[in-house]
Amino acid sequence: MAQVKIYGLYESLKPVQKQFSDTLHSCLMESLKLPEDKKFQRFILMNNEDFIYPIDRSEKYTIIEISMFVGRSDEVKKQLVNLIFERLRDIGFEPNDIEVTIFETPKNNWGIRGLPGDELTLNYKVDV
Repeated sequence: MAQVKIYGLYESLKPVQKQFSDTLHSCLMESLKLPEDKKFQRFILMNNEDFIYPIDRSEKYTIIEISMFVGRSDEVKKQLVNLIFERLRDIGFEPNDIEVTIFETPKNNWGIRGLPGDELTLNYKVDV
């Protein structure tokens, strides 16, 4: 399980939202081994006055927050971060404009489809 929030400026993200989404999901599938149909993303698109960031970032500055079950190795999480930087560069987002934060919580801290997360049957592995 992984849920993603993407924060950025409306005028920078909206025109490439689908491509950004697909690119980000490809990183999650490759590194975390998520199935293609497990795509949970929320774009929080803001106006200039609502998104304050350092002057050494461009208007493409984007924050990516990934919430997921505990269980992935440090190596897998580093691979995910590196893939994000690499692949988003291919669609015009420089690494200096991307920040990624991974939040891990135990499965029992999630409620999904009417069950606590530790009672779910998943069709993919979390311990990768």
